[in-house]
Amino acid sequence: MGMRMQIAYFGFAGSARLEAEAAIQSRRLERFGARWSGCYLAIESCSRHAVHTGFDVRLDLIGRDGRLLPLPHVAGPDPVAALRCAFDGAVQRLRETEAGRPDGPPPPDGGDKPVSVPDR
Repeated sequence: MGMRMQIAYFGFAGSARLEAEAAIQSRRLERFGARWSGCYLAIESCSRHAVHTGFDVRLDLIGRDGRLLPLPHVAGPDPVAALRCAFDGAVQRLRETEAGRPDGPPPPDGGDKPVSVPDR
């Protein structure tokens, strides 16, 4: 059984391409399903002074015990690249959790600052 995933789009309507990529990426989390039941994924189109500045991707994991594990934001000009980076971070964090650190190390900068995806 796969992990449940809820996707929310802010500032734009989303796309079939993003939904398909999110589904592919969420399959990477299934091997951790003994402790994690699902995730919340938020993708926001960011603008400043009416100019599009990129996308912010937030991924929060949901434990089987109901615990929420928020992960650092990922920001970048390409929403697919930011989405992949967010799931890369989730897999890394879950591997650390399995390695004996129940919550893994604290995120850099307390998790308040987004991680940036470089322009291509």
